[in-house]
Amino acid sequence: MPGSRKERHTRASALAWLDRRINFERAVPASAAPGTFGLTRVRRLLAIIGNPHHEFPVVHVAGTKGKGSTVAMLAAVLQAAGHRVGRYLSPHVDAIEERICVGGRPISAADLVRAFNVVIPAVEEMDRAASQRGGSGPTWFEVLTAVAFVHFARARVDLAVLETGLGGRLDATNVSQPVLSIITSISLDHMHLLGSTVGEIATEKAGIIKRGCPVISSAVHPEARRVIESTAARRRAPLVQLGRDFEAVYLPADMGDPLADPLAPGRVAVTLVDAPTAQPLVFPLAMRGGHQAINAAVVVMAARSLDAQGIRVTDRAVAKGLGAVSLPARIERIAEKPLVILDAAHNVASMESLVATLAPAARAFRPTVLLFAASADKQITEMLTVARGHFDHVVITRYATNPRAATVSQLVEACRQAGLPAPQVTTAPAEALRLARSLATPRGLVCVAGSFFLAAEIRAVM
Repeated sequence: MPGSRKERHTRASALAWLDRRINFERAVPASAAPGTFGLTRVRRLLAIIGNPHHEFPVVHVAGTKGKGSTVAMLAAVLQAAGHRVGRYLSPHVDAIEERICVGGRPISAADLVRAFNVVIPAVEEMDRAASQRGGSGPTWFEVLTAVAFVHFARARVDLAVLETGLGGRLDATNVSQPVLSIITSISLDHMHLLGSTVGEIATEKAGIIKRGCPVISSAVHPEARRVIESTAARRRAPLVQLGRDFEAVYLPADMGDPLADPLAPGRVAVTLVDAPTAQPLVFPLAMRGGHQAINAAVVVMAARSLDAQGIRVTDRAVAKGLGAVSLPARIERIAEKPLVILDAAHNVASMESLVATLAPAARAFRPTVLLFAASADKQITEMLTVARGHFDHVVITRYATNPRAATVSQLVEACRQAGLPAPQVTTAPAEALRLARSLATPRGLVCVAGSFFLAAEIRAVM
């Protein structure tokens, strides 16, 4: 792998160079469609720099909801089992380094620059060739994926756990050859790019399934399940399916004590369908919410699959990893008096999980305030409809860090259509937070939701 080129970038200049590239996290061209994406560019880029992604085995994770939490949980479990693990997540909340971790630690600024200095000359070579053809070189996400692969190869990871950025079939991470593929819950999201039905979206997600490679799926929507089962069968990939091969039950923390924390994490009980008389496998959870039990159950099954392949993972490591892992902006408790919960829920299914998780706290902390902003391409009215009846006040705002943000007028209209209380409006997230906390009073609850980008701006304020 090339690595002897003279370093010529700083962190700031490398990120400025990166931000000049096409970035579908920030803006989607009107002409963009699934055919806009492809693996040709990223394969060419990786070939130029020596195919670093061939130097370590991979667990590949796709899905609409829960894939980031699943990646974080599995990486923590594998680390607890003694493996040196690379973890690739998106998007980040505070800093880009969060996306690329080894051993639970984000890539350092120095290592980030070293990896960029390998990748940038190759990208610029591709840019020159593409411009002669009237085309374009690698995208923002393709470049960063290559940077992650360079870092993982240099760090000599035992294996890497990769989250897809968008879809699966044509996602840059899909150049990997995994030892295990995981597909989490599938619902409607990114419909302008992935398809207008759950079945079409599932087809894109199922694109990560490789011939003969084991698959674990927690997708239970009938359309999604049919697509995944048929794809796995066609590719002769052994499939372990939630509801058919294993079951997950969330065990909430003991609420018998009136002074107990209503947001305390619970446990997961996993039952193997082929061993129904055996005792369920019970593990602690560090991440809040009943929906995390399904993600944790997938990780339990993934650990068993990897262990069977010779990548040693014990139940003790599973318990240690699941009981310690956390991620920012996943039902994150960031302040008290009033209680402030930060969550990156950005689709209908995520909002449903968030509201269900907050229900006990909403009974204990009143009044309740929803602080909301979202991207214009989301199902905003449907997301807000989920929140109807659960909040006493609504504050809407618009984040400044991404041009995809919905306008406040769009959000006001969505609140009206969703039947929510008339919202209070401020275009500055910091001011919106002050207003929401004031409305909540010291005894209430503020829930910040709607977007990773809003979560990042509010977290910076806090």
